[in-house]
Amino acid sequence: METWVDVPIGLDAERWVTRRGCRVVLVMVHTLACGQRLLDVVALLRSDMRVQVVFTPAPSAFSAGVEEFLAQLGGVVLPWEQAVRMRFDLALAANTGGIENVHAPVVLLPHGAGFNKFIATAATGSAAAPRETFGLGRQWLVRDGRVLPSVLVLAHENERRRLAQACPEAVPAAVVAGDPCFDRLRLSLDSREEYRHALGVGRDERLVVAASTWGASSLLGARADVMARLVREAATTTTRAALLVHPNVWMGHGTWQVKAWLADWAAAGLLVVPVEEEWRAVLAAADAVVGDHGSATLYAALTGQPVMLASGGGADVDPHSPMGELLRSSPQLPDSGQVLSLVERVSAGWNAQRLAGVASRITSAPGEFATRMRAALYRVLEMPEPATPARTDRVEPPRVAVPRPTRTEA
Repeated sequence: METWVDVPIGLDAERWVTRRGCRVVLVMVHTLACGQRLLDVVALLRSDMRVQVVFTPAPSAFSAGVEEFLAQLGGVVLPWEQAVRMRFDLALAANTGGIENVHAPVVLLPHGAGFNKFIATAATGSAAAPRETFGLGRQWLVRDGRVLPSVLVLAHENERRRLAQACPEAVPAAVVAGDPCFDRLRLSLDSREEYRHALGVGRDERLVVAASTWGASSLLGARADVMARLVREAATTTTRAALLVHPNVWMGHGTWQVKAWLADWAAAGLLVVPVEEEWRAVLAAADAVVGDHGSATLYAALTGQPVMLASGGGADVDPHSPMGELLRSSPQLPDSGQVLSLVERVSAGWNAQRLAGVASRITSAPGEFATRMRAALYRVLEMPEPATPARTDRVEPPRVAVPRPTRTEA
């Protein structure tokens, strides 16, 4: 058993703490992606000296890297074994693994852009059953006749209707609070030129950002040929290329392995955006996005820039979700031919409002996440909110620049 933490919580903690009587909030970090999402929520509690925030690494198949992530935050980190044997005033989670074991009212958020995917089936040899949309079905929200989250955070009123069909008993717990990534990315679009400058992209250069989620049907899993063509073609033009890779790829295969797989492309000028980098700033800087059925591609719909699909996820995507609509609305890259020439053709005729309908399905409360979410948190904590308004911040500029390859002849 790992060493338990004695301060700032525990039977005798009041002897040692400087601020007594704090409400204690447990942040359950299942994966790196979950941790990055939850930081937008934890920020709403900043500066409140009535609240103590502690963290714990929660069980997940993609838990690699979580302990390092938490160590870099500098927060108090409880071993999972201790976290499930103590009481808290509130627990935050962006995944359902183990939340039934936590002694606290749980506020549960999606860890991406809503609820878009069907869960992958396990290869156990048992009979197949209809797949539920990940995060909305009973298998995630109910245990032993009990609805697990005290607050289930939704981004859009349409999700409440979908929840009513999938798990009606969870509807009373639902709160439509909006989407923090949507709000921060939209706010950050005004800083586009600053982000491009930080990335080293010149005014006469075009930045094409590729975005890959995880899994066999992702861009890297199914269409690595697209990346190979994009990198090769960019080396002969004024186009700069960048790649956003889902944290589950980095953590699932290992940072060393992912870097090794991408090393030749990086040497040819591809910016492989580090997993800890502010990916939303890279999206805001893009002139075009080539993606798949991951959340980064869906968020790109609100930038007004061209979005093209290299892989659509097929049967893994709920056709009634915003991602399902994006797949029906965006140009598809062919199996062969030049990538950049298609990007140019699509960009030349692109209407910035083409995907506005898709973007509007991400959240029905644009710009309101901070206000709505903080109000929900303090209702659970049974405390009055701070007097200062809840704040939404733009994302920080990128800290890594696109390398400049030696141009080669076409």
